Amino acid sequence: MGSIVAENRKSLMLFSGRGFPELAKEIGEVLGVAPTPSDAYEFANGEIFVRFRDSVRGSDAFVVQSVTHGVNTWVMETLIMIDALKRGSAKRITVVLPFYPYSRQDKKHRGREPISARLVADLLKTAGANRILTVDLHTAQIQGFFDGPVDHLFAMDILAEYVEHKFAGRPMTVVAPDSGRVRVAERWTDRLGGCPLAFIHKTRDPLKPNQVVANRVVGEVEGRVCLIVDDMIDTGGTITKAADILKESGAAEIVVASTHALLSDPATERLKNSPITEVVVTNTLPLPPEKQLDKLTVLSIAPLLARAIREVFDDGSVTTLFGGLS
Repeated sequence: MGSIVAENRKSLMLFSGRGFPELAKEIGEVLGVAPTPSDAYEFANGEIFVRFRDSVRGSDAFVVQSVTHGVNTWVMETLIMIDALKRGSAKRITVVLPFYPYSRQDKKHRGREPISARLVADLLKTAGANRILTVDLHTAQIQGFFDGPVDHLFAMDILAEYVEHKFAGRPMTVVAPDSGRVRVAERWTDRLGGCPLAFIHKTRDPLKPNQVVANRVVGEVEGRVCLIVDDMIDTGGTITKAADILKESGAAEIVVASTHALLSDPATERLKNSPITEVVVTNTLPLPPEKQLDKLTVLSIAPLLARAIREVFDDGSVTTLFGGLS
């Protein structure tokens, strides 16, 4: 006999980082597979150790890590998990990053600055990642930083369905909080049936991060529900200043829809004291009790991530999840 013929079997295994294990568990419940048990801890000097309790040899491995506050810790843990899988002979490693870290550092504004989003992509590739699956990148160009397939998912349908149901029959304007978000806002207007578009003209001092000066609103907002759309809420400065301008311009109600709720201090206090009536976000990142407020609505991203993971595992089309948008 000149060869040995083996049955070609595929095994999907799910792995969870410690950043937000609840999300990985929820994804697993949708898929029907539990995250693989692991031992993960830090030594006294801060070094991270990870070991998976089950064999990963030949598996199609999906590493779920929500890079929340303490970003550098979770990035490093993700790299170590990938390395452990590679050295354990996993057949393919897909890193599921609901929120891509360092995504705002995607280009150089001035000389001698890093492009940290590219650095993260290089680190993931060097560690052994074959593929990245992420949600609502800050800019689409980040897909080109990784030398391999990148599945870019969109949370817009999840958020838009909620908004459509909640505010059905009321005149609405989609508002971009700055000129850089106009393209995203245009996509929202198409999704909501062609409602008007407005944007906030603002200036930002490049030497002072998280400080924004909002100037005026351009577009039709008076007497309308104004839906501010953005990919993330960090300190809340951009969103709340935009809301103040919209209120002064006669908006009937102000709602925010955003994928990633970073809510770094003092975001919660700013949102609480703003004229915004509701903030709709997804659970790409964990929200501890101290960051939750009455006007916050959290929608689950787990079903979307689970469907995308299944498509990747089955060698299907992730693009079809968005009607060819991805």
